Amino acid sequence: MHDTLDLEARGVPAVFVATTEFIDAARGQARALGGDPVAVFVEHPIQDRSDEEVVAIADRAFEEIVAGLVKGPVEA
Repeated sequence: MHDTLDLEARGVPAVFVATTEFIDAARGQARALGGDPVAVFVEHPIQDRSDEEVVAIADRAFEEIVAGLVKGPVEA
């Protein structure tokens, strides 16, 4: 989160990626740090997934991540 906000402050597009388990914590930390980063949340858990499963998760999130880098925050 800190890195994402730092990059954005420097004008570098960034997207924060975490699993759905951390949605509330990430939003709380963003508020505490005074930021509103583009965030993409993927399915939880990641730990103990096979390489193929992790690639599939990344593939499913890819377009949303690229959109966040190109367009910035998306209204929910």
